[in-house]
Amino acid sequence: MQKIRNIAIIAHVDHGKTTLVDKILHSCSIFRDNEQTGELILDNNDLERERGITIVSKNVSVRYKDVKINIIDTPGHADFGGEVERVLKMADGVLLLCDAFEGAMPQTRFVTQKALALGLKPIVVVNKVDKENCRPEEVYEQIFELFFNLEATEEQLDFPVIYGSSKQGWMSTDWKVPTTDIFPLLDAVVANIPPAPINEGTLQMQITSLDYSSFVGRIAIGRVHRGTIKENQPVTLIKRDGKIVKSRVKELYTFEGLGKVKATEVSSGDICAVVGIDGFEIGDTIADFEAPEQLPVISIDEPTMNMLFTINNSPFFGKEGKLVTSQRIKDRLIKEMEKNLALKVVETQGADSWLVYGRGILHLSVLIETMRREGYELQVGQPQVIVKEIDGKKHEPVETLIVDVPAEVSGKVIELVTQRKGELLIMEPKGDLQHLEFEIPSRGIIGLRNNVLTATAGEAIMAHRFKAYEPWKGTIPGRLNGVLISMDKGTTTAYSIDKLQDRGRFFVDPGVDIYEGQILGEHIRDNDLVINIVKGKALTNMRASGSDDNVRIAPAIKFSLEEAMEYIQADEYIEVTPVSMRLRKIFLTEQERKVKGKQFA
Repeated sequence: MQKIRNIAIIAHVDHGKTTLVDKILHSCSIFRDNEQTGELILDNNDLERERGITIVSKNVSVRYKDVKINIIDTPGHADFGGEVERVLKMADGVLLLCDAFEGAMPQTRFVTQKALALGLKPIVVVNKVDKENCRPEEVYEQIFELFFNLEATEEQLDFPVIYGSSKQGWMSTDWKVPTTDIFPLLDAVVANIPPAPINEGTLQMQITSLDYSSFVGRIAIGRVHRGTIKENQPVTLIKRDGKIVKSRVKELYTFEGLGKVKATEVSSGDICAVVGIDGFEIGDTIADFEAPEQLPVISIDEPTMNMLFTINNSPFFGKEGKLVTSQRIKDRLIKEMEKNLALKVVETQGADSWLVYGRGILHLSVLIETMRREGYELQVGQPQVIVKEIDGKKHEPVETLIVDVPAEVSGKVIELVTQRKGELLIMEPKGDLQHLEFEIPSRGIIGLRNNVLTATAGEAIMAHRFKAYEPWKGTIPGRLNGVLISMDKGTTTAYSIDKLQDRGRFFVDPGVDIYEGQILGEHIRDNDLVINIVKGKALTNMRASGSDDNVRIAPAIKFSLEEAMEYIQADEYIEVTPVSMRLRKIFLTEQERKVKGKQFA
């Protein structure tokens, strides 16, 4: 019997997955006593640390009671569902983590559905029981109901439950009796998760993720499904489309702690990294040299949204970024498709623009943010949902939206969502909040978050997940206000901004370089207004105490990338460079906008 357990940790975003992995690593004494590790060890890239979310799944392993436990930390956000769908293939069981107050959230449902469909054995961990207002028993009932609705088998419904607090570092079978360590959880893993099966026969291994090293190039990571894989062994690579390529394994590594350890051979059930195979993609099978057999290809849900990516052609082109040519941007997008399975890049009629398909706004914004940090300069258009024709009728993606808000502002939220063709399904109290559930077209969610947070003074908690394609719901009102557009190129002056404050709210500060056609602020009316804020004060020798008043300017509104993506309309672009982010009209001069603006009407 093999002493290996492969588990994936799944949960809604921010329910404590990465913190739990930290505690498991510390309790299995992976580190020296004097080693500085910090928190959230696995969130190791800058974007993950800044946003506080997991974007790319990672694997580590620990030893507990002479059993090797391979742990896969997965993203919690449905936009990165492509990551979760492929790494679950490496696991035999899952730890489903749930917040003791929030309970099962939409993302939890999404990932759990995938895990149950693959027949994985679940262990439920009710986390954060040290929170006030927590309701562990209700959450347990809720998860049981969720499993039942997702058609879990009898065996899966008979799941063990562990209660605890990852942050305080304890787990227990009874939430009223805290312990001092998290070993009860590891005991449950060893006892309930089936050992990795040993499948005899010729080699089969599916590549489920990839790593990159500047010394050896691309490294294939996956779980050996059948047989054994050895160092220096000749193998066959079977591509997703069935094409066969002969190759050879140069080096083999298994995962130990946070790193990799060199191995001469790895038998079925363990997760390993293979060096030396060229031209592979995620989903390909590494098989026997003589008699290759392919494993079923990983199926990934389709994208629901697309955006136009194009080169930066603004007057400030090339000032802040190094990688600006269309060839550079195209190569980068093609490279991203190798490891980001849910992403699709399609060429358009123009030589320097591409349609990039993804799972949602967060999925696409993480790609844009990563590219800008690497030194790319580009422009992106308004996100569009993907419309399908089913039985001759127009269908669009519809999502389930869950909003938890204080009761006194729930009316405002319902009004905002119903304006965008949302239907209220459930309204019930949850602690001191009101729990609202809607069905809403994906188009309606774009730009909704900002309005809801403004209406509820930042108190709303929103989450949504894709439900299905349903018949087209009709037109949805876009942005209500027009924008303030620059008339001239130059540097903004405090004097002009002060004089024009009654026209709207500004997005730029004084002393900033701007160009003609750049969006400077939001107009108070529904039409666009062209303004000049580079004009200085005409200086004369006369001074009067009455007319020379001090300039008082309201602070400029600063958008995050996602907020800007939700804000812009069809005739606008976001210009993204390593240093700044500007909103602009596609046609920069007013003359051009008048002539060509009709195509966006």
